[in-house]
Amino acid sequence: MKIVGIGVDIIENSRINRLILNKKFVSRVFSKFEILKSKRIKEKSLYFAKRFSAKEAFVKSLGSGLRNGINFKDISIVNDKLGKPSFFINRKINKLIKKKYKTDSFNFFLSISDEKKYSIAFVIFQKK
Repeated sequence: MKIVGIGVDIIENSRINRLILNKKFVSRVFSKFEILKSKRIKEKSLYFAKRFSAKEAFVKSLGSGLRNGINFKDISIVNDKLGKPSFFINRKINKLIKKKYKTDSFNFFLSISDEKKYSIAFVIFQKK
């Protein structure tokens, strides 16, 4: 196993709090699953800030940023029963990884945290 990329991102929660007032922003950046799940969340700005930061860290770990036709909606942040976050990525990103890194076998590891003012995410991209 080989680490081929890492990414980190930090965001000021108040910035996302302002942005999520715009429905176009929310629908452009977050998947239908994430938007639906947000309906049950009390602190929406923290929920969306952590996911925004995780998506930024994800594209940084790929080394491509938002290029090659990738957009934020191609990436969803999901949590297991215990709350551990991970990524659900679509076919477009799978194809990009296969082409760029010449592998079908890879993992992404995600850690997300927040405080009152900031949310941060750290991603490790590993080729098996």
